[in-house]
Amino acid sequence: MGLFDWLNDQFIDVIEWTDSSHDTMVYRFDRHDNEIKYGAKLIVRESQVAVFVNEGEIADILGPGTYELETKNIPILTSLQHWDHGFNSPFKAEVYFVNTKRFTDLKWGTKNPIMVRDPEFSMVRLRAFGTYEIRVEDPRVFLQEIVGTDGHFTTDEIDAQLTNLIVSKFAAVLGENDVPALDLAANYEKFGEYITKRISPYFKEYGLELTKILIENISLPAEVEKALDRRSSREITGDLDANLKYQTGEALGNDNGSGAISDMVGMGAGLAMGNQMMNQMNHTNSKAQAATPPPIPGSEERYFVAIDKESQGPFGIDKIKTMVQAGSIRHDTLVWTEGMEAWQKASTVLSTLFRSTPPPLS
Repeated sequence: MGLFDWLNDQFIDVIEWTDSSHDTMVYRFDRHDNEIKYGAKLIVRESQVAVFVNEGEIADILGPGTYELETKNIPILTSLQHWDHGFNSPFKAEVYFVNTKRFTDLKWGTKNPIMVRDPEFSMVRLRAFGTYEIRVEDPRVFLQEIVGTDGHFTTDEIDAQLTNLIVSKFAAVLGENDVPALDLAANYEKFGEYITKRISPYFKEYGLELTKILIENISLPAEVEKALDRRSSREITGDLDANLKYQTGEALGNDNGSGAISDMVGMGAGLAMGNQMMNQMNHTNSKAQAATPPPIPGSEERYFVAIDKESQGPFGIDKIKTMVQAGSIRHDTLVWTEGMEAWQKASTVLSTLFRSTPPPLS
């Protein structure tokens, strides 16, 4: 470096940074040997902070505004350099400009499907993708944990890590969710807000704020989507008879509809054959049912009897007759059988048995 270049570096007294890249998160201001003139002007624009680093240690952090670099506005650096009594010579320090604006339209997406339980499909694999937005919340933590000594740090350098973080946490949140897959599309906005709230604490560990996650699509596997398309087609068809009449009318009204008419005739013949086969099957089933003999009368009649305030049985009708004849069952004895709402007297339920029972011998 020539003498005049060195002199120019010594007397340059404006430190500022303007960004036109839209993806730069941190920029280190280049100075020869990191020398800054005492009283130099520092311009920090809105959505920026300036971070002074002295011998690898973060010192002062200045927000938006215009400063003359003196001991009063860089107190930490002053303390580190022992400038308490003032100075007027150039000093050495690195100046990092941290962009605090919101970085938008960053992409995220699942590399592999996520297996989840679904109320309607039992188990299903889902893919998802969308965008997210971030901003630097804590410049000190961001420089210490992520940037290091990188003099030009862009979103591309951290995008992959943040995407992996989103996807891993998204899988856990999706697994806890009980909304059916078919209803997720109607809840993208609420679901995105919920995920943002759940994932944002992990971004704070990097000094970042996750301001928003947008879900553009949550998709099912291709095979499931085809099955849903077939089901949707059937639902759209609606009443098959009305649909056929409509298509027939359309075909007849079309001058060039001979092919369509043939198709409709073939479809009608197929439906007629299907109806004929269905009628024949119903007729066969009716004959088979008619040939089946009814159950033997009385074979299923079984009764419970209340004797000494205890339920006994069930007994068949033959056993009941014997008990009536033996006097074990009297007119006021309570009995019950299937179909009755409550216990009733035997004289009401089994009246025919009492009429056919001869009186006891005197």
